[in-house]
Amino acid sequence: MNVYDGDRMADQFAAQGMTASGKEDADLIVLNTCHIREKAAEKVYSEIGRVGKTEKKPMRSSP
Repeated sequence: MNVYDGDRMADQFAAQGMTASGKEDADLIVLNTCHIREKAAEKVYSEIGRVGKTEKKPMRSSP
């Protein structure tokens, strides 16, 4: 289910002109998980902590 949801989100982002990149180059990070399973919820909170510790890039202005 998460793969399907992720693909749908990617399609919506692509329709807005966004493309996928690695975390280091990303302006937006989307974490898609299942909150029903406790271990998955714990993993996403850990990932939020890791993402929050990454160096912040200056925001780019829109064309």
